[in-house]
Order: sequence, then structure tokens, then C-alpha cells
Amino acid sequence: MQKTYRLENLSCTSCAAKFEKNVRALPEINEVNLNFGASKMTVDGNVSIEELEKAGAFDHIRVFPEKERVEYIPFYKRRQSIETIISLVLLIAGVIVSFQTSETDPVAIGLFAGSMLVGGYQMFWTGLRNLSKLQFDMKTLMTIAIIGAVIIGEWREGAVVVFLFAVSEALESFSMNKARQSIRGLMDLAPARALIQRRGELLELDTEDIRIGDVLIVKPGQKIAMDGSVLRGTSSVNQAAITGESIPAAKQAGDEVFAGTLNEEGALEVTVTKRVEDTTIAKIIHLVEEAQAEKAPSQKFVDRFAKYYTPAIIAIAFLVAIVPGLITGNWELWVYQGLAVLVVGCPCALVVSTPVAIVTAIGNAARQGVLIKGGIHLEETGRINAIAFDKTGTLTKGYPEVTDVYAENGYTNEEVLKIAASVEVMSQHPLARAITLEAEEVYPYADFGSVTGKGAHAVINGLLIYVGSFNWAEEFGFTVPDKYRQLQESGKSVMAVFSEMELIGAVAVADAIREDSPEIIRKLKEMGIEETIMLTGDHPVTARAIASQIGVKDVRAGLMPEDKLSAIKKLQHAYGRVAMVGDGVNDAPALAASTIGIAMGGAGTDAALETADIALMADDLEKLPYTIRLSRKTLRIIKENIVFALGLKIIALLLIIPGWLTLWIAIFADMGATLLVIMNALRLVKIQK
Repeated sequence: MQKTYRLENLSCTSCAAKFEKNVRALPEINEVNLNFGASKMTVDGNVSIEELEKAGAFDHIRVFPEKERVEYIPFYKRRQSIETIISLVLLIAGVIVSFQTSETDPVAIGLFAGSMLVGGYQMFWTGLRNLSKLQFDMKTLMTIAIIGAVIIGEWREGAVVVFLFAVSEALESFSMNKARQSIRGLMDLAPARALIQRRGELLELDTEDIRIGDVLIVKPGQKIAMDGSVLRGTSSVNQAAITGESIPAAKQAGDEVFAGTLNEEGALEVTVTKRVEDTTIAKIIHLVEEAQAEKAPSQKFVDRFAKYYTPAIIAIAFLVAIVPGLITGNWELWVYQGLAVLVVGCPCALVVSTPVAIVTAIGNAARQGVLIKGGIHLEETGRINAIAFDKTGTLTKGYPEVTDVYAENGYTNEEVLKIAASVEVMSQHPLARAITLEAEEVYPYADFGSVTGKGAHAVINGLLIYVGSFNWAEEFGFTVPDKYRQLQESGKSVMAVFSEMELIGAVAVADAIREDSPEIIRKLKEMGIEETIMLTGDHPVTARAIASQIGVKDVRAGLMPEDKLSAIKKLQHAYGRVAMVGDGVNDAPALAASTIGIAMGGAGTDAALETADIALMADDLEKLPYTIRLSRKTLRIIKENIVFALGLKIIALLLIIPGWLTLWIAIFADMGATLLVIMNALRLVKIQK
């Protein structure tokens, strides 16, 4: 039986790997999948929470059922932080006593030993057990170094090393918890209980007990607990948690609402359409957690490197301790230097350099309404050379709007639009809807009728009015002006408005471009994207007209879904890494074939979540430059972190040559590198749209 658990006190990647290994060793366990970034574990097998916590007892790991809310413990109240403070107090007391007497004073030694035990008892226990099994991780290396320091009488330095290592571990734990807060925040968005109406009865139920078809009662100021469709009521709903957009969306009967969003004004009755585990917010949480679990290429490289790096450091430390000692006879100096090499060689900073950056970046993106489905997609986005766009619903709004109105024979533009809307008010055609939405009011109408392939007609103010094609107008003997045809040639749908006696005017309708599309294309070019391409199934004339307004030069029109797939493959051959931005449904083949598939959330949240590597939940193209910028910043920070982690250690190791490397310098090099990579990675929290 498969169950998912939340974990507390999971402080480092090596601890996570060891915990997973211990759980796998338990009887009746079939499969274990531990997600360090999300601090979550899925177990397939018959096992109790007590058995799991026993497997994690080496690091005091606590295990909770997934649905149970885990109480967040502030940093200063954590056991690890308290132990570190006590260790510091004992260390300071020991230093004071040693300065007043000597380092060999029994009281000073006792205080230093107490500092080491309080700050490092977990490390010692784990390190000794690893040593007995010949397993070499950073705690094993530190344990060997501390024991060596005690043997050669360096109690004070040993205590300082333990304290600084405890500080490093506490800060690493703090940084990972901070990175995980984005998921905690998402989990806490949707209420755990809600008021529902079932068979005429009002019930307050846990969300797990709410069924599809129940009616959710949402009062002003309340959060919506479940995904659903508005049955009754009107309101504005703040959907920032789902889409990242700050402006509340107007909702009325028939509109979709999401769990975790805030009902700001009116009362709503919402028909529940999804169970709690299938809501959009639940899918987002799942996707973010899966993304944080997936190792990015940089992380895989670091893991492989660390696998060979640790044994190499042990070998170097052994050689430093033995070879110069044999030559010079100064065993104390070179054994000390060898111990310092073990400390400085701990791969802690290197191991944490990539995951903390990936987890932080993906969490930041989720808060901005951008879902990135893994570290590999985050990294690849920063390397793309060209971006292909679908037209409808991506570069354009995806629905027709009135763009031009012409008037003839003494009529005004407002009158032409009002007359056309009065005829079209009963029509179901999308172009008719665009006209009626544009008009502020209509005349009384009667005897509505439509003629397939030509248009519609109705009696307006006692006069039979026609709205339709140019050919229909010409059948009545009217000459269509060239300016109307020029509008049509520019890719717009133009309808003539006329009576049996005269041409009244024309109304042009088109799928209007998004206001920010030209600016987005310009930004992408400034960012160094080599080429932007439009892939569309529309007529070439329409496609070229819209592309020229937006600033896209490479236009490929009249494409079926399979043609878009073929076009993506050709673009990849020409440009290498190519992203495809589409609506997540009819563009699915092209999205799947591209280096990075980016779906617009407006095409349907589920489709956007399921189809692409990245989903822009707010249906906002402005998030595209932000995502590329975040990806490039993450790549840069990962490279900087690897340089910091290795660079400081190399500099410290070079101090072996003149014999200057001390345990103090070693621990500062190790802890300094760890703090640098953590603080550097946390800069990703601040990147905004």
C-alpha cells in the first residue's frame, strides 16, 4: 500500500540519502521515493510511522501523514539552533578559562569537551557508525578530524571546529526550510473545512469529505475551498495564488473558480467539480514538488563529482599526514595538516550548491504564477536560442474584437455599430458576439433571420437591415469601396451593413493582438534570443498582417498540428534549442517535440499543467521574459556556487605547501563556502516579474 509522508528535520542531502537507504532496508518495503527539496517521502509497503522515525533516528527525522498539517517551528526554537547556542556558550567559557590558566587546564578541557559533545554528538554518532561500515561522508570526515585533534591535544581548535560545523548545518537547514516555504504556503492556501449545501441541508465538512456536485457556500472575504463552477451570485475573486495576477477577476454564473482563491465581494454558490486531491492547487503543489525532486543536469554532475571527490580527499589527507612526516620526522605537524585537509575537504558546500538554487528558483516561479516542472527544464530555458509562438490565444487574445467601423451616406460610426449590433444580437456567431459586445446599446429589433454563408437580417426602426458578406451586398447592386477590401486583405473579417436602398457602412472584426505582444518580442530580442517565429493554422495573409504588427518576421502559416511538429524539428536543426509557446491543446505535438514546451494557462488550466514543461498560469506573456531571466540567473548562480565551493577549498589546500593550513582555516574555508553558496542561492527569492 502506497502512502505519502511529510518529513521534519531533514537537513542535508546525504542525510536524506541515508534515511532513504534505511527505509528501503525495512521488511515489507517495495519502493521508496524521497523528495529532499519538498521534504516528502512516498513509501510502497506495510510500515508504521514509528518504524520510519526509527530509520531516521540518526538525524532526529520526524514523520507525519501527508494530510496532517505540520507545525512550523521558528529557526530560533529548533533543537539544532538551541544546541548550537549552548555549544557556543561552553566554547566561550572554555576559551576564557584557558586564557586565564592554560589550554591543558582540566576545567578548560572539560568545557571544550562539553561544547563538542553538545554541538556534535549527532555528528560523532553518525560518523563513528559510518566509519565502522567504511562509509565516507562529510560527517565521517569531520569525526576523524575531531578525534585526531583531541589525540594531539588541540581541544580548543576541536571545539571551534565542531561549533562552526554545527552553525553551518543549522544554516543549511534554515536555507532549505526557507526554500520549502513556498510549498507550505501553497498547502495552507485552501481551507481544510468548508460550508456546503447537500440535499437542501447545510453542512460544515472536511474538504476530503466533499463530493463532486455538492454546492459550496462562499461568503465575502472567505477563501474558496474547492474547484468548481459558479452556480449563483456575482463577485470578484483574487486568483493570485493560482495565476500570479494581482487584479481580481469578475465571476458570475457559469464561471470557473479555483480552490485557494479569495472571494472578495459578493456571496457565491459554487458547484464542486473536482475532489480535493484533483483541484488545481493540489496539482500545482504536486508539480512543484515533483519539479524540486527531479535532479537538474548540474546537480547530477555535482553528485557524480562528489562520489569521486570524497575518496580523493581522504587519500590526499592520508598522504599529507604520512609522507612529509616520514621525510621530516615532524609527525605532529603533518598529522595535524592531514586532519585539516579532511575538514577543508568536506563536500558539504559542493553537494548543496545546486539543489538549494533549483528549489529556491522553482518556488519563486510558483509564487509568480509560473510552473516549472523540473530542474532540467529550468536550466534548459536559460539556454534556448529561438522561440516559436502559436498565434491564436498566444500572441493574440484568442477571441474576435471590433477593430474598425466605417460609415456611409450620412451615418456616424456609432450609428453603424449600433445598427449592426441590433441585427446581430440574436446571432450565435463569434463575430456577431464581438459586435454586440462593442456596442453600448441596441435599437429594438424584430423578424431576425440568418442566411447561411451570407449573414443575418432584422427589422430595425421599421427598416429591413442586412449585415453580411461583400458578395451579398453586391447582389443588391452596391459597390463595395476599396478601403473595405483593403481591411479584408489585411486579415480582418469585414461585414457590410446595408438596407435594400443604401450602403450604411461596414464593421471589421479580428482576433486582436495582445497589447503587450510587441513589447514581449522586443524584450526577447534584447535578451539575445536569436529568432522569434510564428506557427499558425491561419491564412497566410492574416498571419503576416498580425506578425508585422507584433514584430515577428519568420511566419509559417496554414499549418496543421503535424505541420507545426515538423516545423519545430526544422527549427531545432537550424537553431539548436527551441522553445514552443502555445495553448497546450492543439499545439501538443509541437510542445512535446520542442526543447521546452511553454503552455498558456488561459487555454484551460488542466491542459496547461499536463501538456508542457512550463505553464504560464496567468495567461500572461510578460511572464516569459521573467522565466528566461530567472533560468539564466539560476544557471549563473549554480556556476558561481560550484566555483565558490571548489575555489575556497583549493586555496585552503594550497596552504599545505608552506605548512600553514590549520583546523581554524580549514573549517572557515568549509563553512565559508557553504554559507556563500546558500546565501548566493537565496538571492533567487528576490527575482520579480
